[in-house]
Amino acid sequence: MNGLHLIADLYGCRCDPSLLESKNRLQRVCVQACRDAGLGTLGAFFYQFYHSNGAEAGVTGAVVLAESHLAIHTWPERGDVTLDVYVCNYTRDNSDRARALFERLIQVLQPEQAVTQAVVRGQVVEAA
Repeated sequence: MNGLHLIADLYGCRCDPSLLESKNRLQRVCVQACRDAGLGTLGAFFYQFYHSNGAEAGVTGAVVLAESHLAIHTWPERGDVTLDVYVCNYTRDNSDRARALFERLIQVLQPEQAVTQAVVRGQVVEAA
């Protein structure tokens, strides 16, 4: 399970608002970004939330990768997004692919502020 987990909280995204509101549009962008980064897309599931008046609201979605996953959640009324990219490095080091995907999506979303973390997973730490 050695891998790299990239996490972002994105605030005040200045992208076209429809990207944060439209399940179909967000899914297309995410799947294409995974492919462009050289990751193996196995499937995707995105869910559309609606306001009480029937208008599109936020989206939650996941792209299942041969290497692991991408997860994204949007709050268009605030322009906020959470983004998760995790890749396993079992048969090859996919870290550069994960970073390329992560940076591409942040570039597309255009946040005013981004709080990011990188977690190396699967390292065994010896007890003292």
